[in-house]
Amino acid sequence: MDEFETIARLFAPLTRGEPGALGLGDDAALLAPRPGFDLVLTKDAIVGGVHFFPDDPPAAIGAKLMRVNLSDLAAKGASPRAFLLAAALPPAVDDAWLTAFAAGIGADLDRFGGALVGGDTVSTSGPAVFSLTAIGEVPAGGMIRRAGALPGDLVCVSGTIGDAALYVAHRLHRAEVAQIDQLEDRYRYPRPRLALGAALRGLAHAGCDVSDGLVADLGHICAQSGLGAVIEAGAVPLSPAARETLARRPALLPTVLTGGDDYELVFALPPEADLAALEAVCPVSVIGRFEQGQGVRVLDRAGSPLKLDRTGWRHPVGRGDGSR
Repeated sequence: MDEFETIARLFAPLTRGEPGALGLGDDAALLAPRPGFDLVLTKDAIVGGVHFFPDDPPAAIGAKLMRVNLSDLAAKGASPRAFLLAAALPPAVDDAWLTAFAAGIGADLDRFGGALVGGDTVSTSGPAVFSLTAIGEVPAGGMIRRAGALPGDLVCVSGTIGDAALYVAHRLHRAEVAQIDQLEDRYRYPRPRLALGAALRGLAHAGCDVSDGLVADLGHICAQSGLGAVIEAGAVPLSPAARETLARRPALLPTVLTGGDDYELVFALPPEADLAALEAVCPVSVIGRFEQGQGVRVLDRAGSPLKLDRTGWRHPVGRGDGSR
């Protein structure tokens, strides 16, 4: 298929009847926020060899592209409205691969909502690169920001932490892990916490999603709020697979805390918040508190500071290939 055949056959059906998409036949889409709502815009890109492995199924890559962006909307308390896709495709990507990739996106549009309203496809001699612009809606004035945490607020996190990072450590460094299939599933298919994000509107003082590592992303909230935070490593929620892995290999704890790819939410709650109501939506764990100061302190089970070589993943912009 050429570019226009690809758009007509694979991507035009993903407009899901959104009139502003104009059938993907124009140079741009046309959207207006609903009365009483703000638009929330975000963009994440994924690169072959950096954010996904070359042998990952194409449908899983499409799903991951959707979900890393949906996670950003969730962190802001927003609901998905529309998406714009840019794809740089190497020669190895054939029609069957692209069909499966588009099916992965379509399945998540059906599951989470929203519509594809535009984008671009180009060829490249390098790895496959996919970029998605996600447009969400939130009640006017209701977006959750990184800034706003208060001293004494609880540091809370959704779901479990570390599965995807342990899977990457296994793939890249042959780290011994337990229940590899479970870790792989968490890496390939993040769980965007859209329902929890909506429940946090007007309740959480600040929040963001955990993409580059729990300690690093909590640090972003601290920096924007002008505070520090202390968390207990023993309180960080773990899946059975991660718990079993750490029982065998305690030295992998820093990987769990800083490895990233969790796409859970970390947020600041006032101490009087009704945690039970949130847990009815999604598992939530209290792992520490915000305090006066700077940065994030991590305490081990004995209450002593845990030394970490890094706080999270940072892309080396302009240097090398950026691979993990």
